[in-house]
Formats: sequence, C-alpha cells, structure tokens
Amino acid sequence: MTTTIQPATKNRVRMDSIRKTALVAGVLYLLTFVSIPTLALYSAVRTDPNFITGVGPDTAIIIGGVLEIIVALACIGTGVALYPVVKRQNEGVALGFVSARVLEAATIFAGVVAILAIVSLRQAGAGEEAVITGQALLSLHTWTTLFGQGFLPAVNALLLGSLMYKSHLVPRILPVLGFVGAPVLVASVAGVLFGIWGPVNPLGGIGALLLAVWEFSLGVWLVVKGFKPAPVTAGISSVSALPAHTQSDL
Repeated sequence: MTTTIQPATKNRVRMDSIRKTALVAGVLYLLTFVSIPTLALYSAVRTDPNFITGVGPDTAIIIGGVLEIIVALACIGTGVALYPVVKRQNEGVALGFVSARVLEAATIFAGVVAILAIVSLRQAGAGEEAVITGQALLSLHTWTTLFGQGFLPAVNALLLGSLMYKSHLVPRILPVLGFVGAPVLVASVAGVLFGIWGPVNPLGGIGALLLAVWEFSLGVWLVVKGFKPAPVTAGISSVSALPAHTQSDL
C-alpha cells in the first residue's frame, strides 16, 4: 500500500531575485541614515578651535567616525545592489551611478581619517603647537563633507533618479523629489565654494532635506513594496524555495 505523508511544516515563502535585490538595496539606503547623530557627536571638535589641546574622553567622536564608515560602506552597497537592475534601463548611467557612490564613500572615509587624526594628536598630547594642524584637519573634514555628502548625493539623485523615473520601478514622485533637491544642493555648495555663505546655510538645508526625503522614501518603498512591475525587470530569473512537503512510500 502506498501512503502520502505531508509533514506539518509551514510552506516556505517564495521570493524571487528581483524582490531580494529591492529588499537589500532598501535596507542599505535606510542604513545610510545612521550617521545623523554625528551632528551632535562631532560638536566638540567643530566648535572648539583649541580642541586638540584639551583633555577628556573622545568616545563620542570615535563613535561618530564608526557611524560614518558604516554609511560609506552602505553607499557602495546601494550602488552594487541596484546595478544589475538599473543597468537594463541604461548601462552607462548605471555605471556612472555606481562610480559616484564609490566616490562618495571615498570622500566620507577621507573625512573620517581627518577627524580621527585630530583625536590621535589630542590623545598624544600634541599641545599648542598642534592647534594649526588640528584646524587644518578640521577644514579638510569640512570640505570632504561638503563635497562627499553635499555635491555627490546631488549627482547620485540625478543619475539614479533618471533611471528610476524612466523605468517606472518606483512611483515617479520619489525621483522627482531628488530632481528638485539636487540643483538646490548644488547651488548651496557653489555658494560655499565662492564664499557667498558658510557651509551651513538655508539653501543647503532645503536641498539636503529634499534629498533625504527622496533617499529615505526610496529605501522604505524598496523594503516594503519592492520594484514595481516594469519591462526592465522582465526575464530576471526567480529563485524558488524548496518544496514544502515530501512524499514517502510505505
């Protein structure tokens, strides 16, 4: 006699490769927001011109550096994760997006090195003669932040936004936020470059807010909804889970 036995296990969820790509990219985009606390963590070194000659714990600054490193790695991850999908829309623009993300990460790393160099000199007791060096390193961090987290995100918004807008992979309102915020942020950076205003200015705040909403909304959408059905995703193979039941002959 032959009997079919079905084990009492739940059916495994089937998730195709395009959904996994969207999920990974969305998580990485949300991970890029972990550096927000650095505004407070770096306050001591930014506001005190003689910080390098002082004493006390530097834990907050080190934590800020670690958070920025996480952001830099997440930046690279978003480019790598999205490339296999967005290259189907335009491979040249997709390569440009990945390159810009890597360059953005490189500038963040450079800024972290400058900040941690200040901490190292302070812990070594460099003294008054190191004040100018400390201010130079802080200036380096300011400029790498301006270009790495100001100008380059605007470039990324235009590149990725154009790919998402044309491919219909996400609602078009999302990349439009990037299209609006990018030129505003570029104008802010140009104003700082030519000495019209300081690194912190209202125009930069508006542009940064718009790009933050664009990237955060993109991350949430990719995690919750994934990519919308679109011609560019056609043909991407799906990965199926193992069968949820087995048969045995008795």
